[in-house]
Amino acid sequence: MSINPIQFQRGLSLPDFLSQYGTEAQCESALEKVRWRDGFRCPQCGHDHCTVFRRGQQRLYQCSCCHHQTSLRVGTLFQASK
Repeated sequence: MSINPIQFQRGLSLPDFLSQYGTEAQCESALEKVRWRDGFRCPQCGHDHCTVFRRGQQRLYQCSCCHHQTSLRVGTLFQASK
């Protein structure tokens, strides 16, 4: 029987994965670094200053120029997740 290449592919071990993405704060931080490498940019007007606040558990970013509100998940594959 041949070895399943998907099952035995190289990657993060479970302990490594949990140490990097084990909490919601760590996941939020990693997504923010990937999404806005050079800092926040408003998807509506492109302005780079925002106010950050929470509504319940969700962290929202409000553009200081056009007041458009967005979150880290909007426009990503995580948009419909809870």
